[in-house]
Amino acid sequence: MDILATLLIGAVAGWLGGTIYKGSGLGLIGNIIVGILGSVVGYWLLGLLGIHLGTGWIGAILTGAIGAIVILFLINLIFKKK
Repeated sequence: MDILATLLIGAVAGWLGGTIYKGSGLGLIGNIIVGILGSVVGYWLLGLLGIHLGTGWIGAILTGAIGAIVILFLINLIFKKK
């Protein structure tokens, strides 16, 4: 059940990050991957800044979305569209 919750939170966080950032769509699998990686980056980055968004689903989704925005920014910075 934990894996399913992780995938669901990752998908929502990736979708939310992609919607906020307005980058190119990555699809469901891409959103899940960016959301899960974004959660790791978000927890690390917000931890460095001393920011805690709370526990539970909402905190995890917001943290993942912030991390996903950072990842999408870096991806678009590295792979600029011509």
